[in-house]
Amino acid sequence: MDLKFKGKTAMVAASSRGLGYGIAKALAKEGANVAVASSNEERIKRAAHTLRTQTGSEVEGYVFDVFDAASITKWVSDVKERFGTIDSLVVNAAGPPAGNFEDFDDSQWQNAFELTLLSTVRMIRAVLPEMKKQKKGSIIVITSTSVKEPIDTLLLSTVMRSGVSGLIKYLSRELSSFGIRINNLVPGRYDTERVRELDRGNARRANGTAEEQRKIMESRIPLGRYGKTEEFGNAAAFLLSDLASYISGEMFIVDGGLTRSV
Repeated sequence: MDLKFKGKTAMVAASSRGLGYGIAKALAKEGANVAVASSNEERIKRAAHTLRTQTGSEVEGYVFDVFDAASITKWVSDVKERFGTIDSLVVNAAGPPAGNFEDFDDSQWQNAFELTLLSTVRMIRAVLPEMKKQKKGSIIVITSTSVKEPIDTLLLSTVMRSGVSGLIKYLSRELSSFGIRINNLVPGRYDTERVRELDRGNARRANGTAEEQRKIMESRIPLGRYGKTEEFGNAAAFLLSDLASYISGEMFIVDGGLTRSV
C-alpha cells in the first residue's frame, strides 16, 4: 500500500533504536524524508546511515536533548532548513525509571515530568508554527498501556503519560481548525532494550531470570509474543499518513490484545 509519503518530511524523536527506530524505518521505506534524533550522537548517526542505505530515502541524524527547549527548537529549525517542510512529528522519549511510590523523591518526580510531559509540550510547540502555516500536519505521541491500566512499578510512567494523553485529546480539538491531526500511539510489550531492562528488573525482584519474566508476560498477551518494532512502525506510518485523515484525538493501541480495559 502506498501511504503517499514521497516528498514529505517526518521528524522522529528518540529514534536511534527501539520503537522510534522502527517508526523511522517504516517511514523511510515509504519514501519519506526522515529526520531522526537522539541524545547519543554516535548511535543516531549510525542509525541514519543504516536507514539511508537500506531504504534509499533521505534520512538525516540530529543530536538533541529532550530536557532542553532550545535544543528541541534547534532540531526543528535545522530540519526546516534542510528539507523545507515539516509534515509529521513523532514525539518520543525514554521512559522514566521503574519503582513504587516511596522509591522516588521530589527530584525524580521533577525529572519524570520534564522527560515525559514537558518534552511533549516542547516538541509539539516547536513544530506548530510551520504546521499552522501549511494548514496541515500530523503528530503522534508514543505513550504506554499504563494510560489504560496502571502497570506495577511503572508509577512515574503511569502518572506522566496519563497527563500526556489528556494533552493530546485537548489539542486534537484546538488544532483541528489548522488541519493538524494529533493522536496517541500506545505500545504494549515489544522486544526492545527498554522492555528487556524491565524484564531484568522484575526478575531481580522475583529472584528469577529475565527469560522467565518474558515467558510470564508473553502468557498474558493473547497473541502469545512480544511485538516487533517493525509492526509498531507500520501502525505509526499509517496513523501519520493521509490514509488516516479522519482520525484525530484517538488512543491507538498496538499491543497484541494485552490491554483488558474497554
